[in-house]
Amino acid sequence: MIHPPADDDEKPLDPTQARLVARMRRFMWMSGFATVLGVAVVIGVIGYRVLRTEGRAAPADMVAKLPKGARVIATAVAGDRIIVTIEVGGSTELMSFDAVSLQPAGRLRFVTAP
Repeated sequence: MIHPPADDDEKPLDPTQARLVARMRRFMWMSGFATVLGVAVVIGVIGYRVLRTEGRAAPADMVAKLPKGARVIATAVAGDRIIVTIEVGGSTELMSFDAVSLQPAGRLRFVTAP
C-alpha cells in the first residue's frame, strides 16, 4: 500500500483542538447510531404491520342485507367497526360490521316508547 508523503509542516494539535476533534468524532458516532436505529425502527414497524395482518384481508365484494324498505342515512368508522345508520319504517337502527372481515357485529334499534 502506498502512503502519501508526510508533510514536514504538519504540526501536532494543541489540547483544545484535540478535544474538539474528539468531540466531533463522538457526535459523528452518535449521529450514525441514531440513523441506524431509526432505519431499524422503520423496518421493524413495516414488518410488524405486514405480519400482523395474518392474511385477514377484507373480501373484495360483499352484499349487506338490509330490511325491506330500509334507507341508509349515514356511515362511519369507529375503531375496528363500520357503523351504518339506517331508517326502517320510521325508526332508526345502527348496524355495525367488523372492518376487517365485513361480517355483521351487532345491531342497535331505536324505537319510541308507547
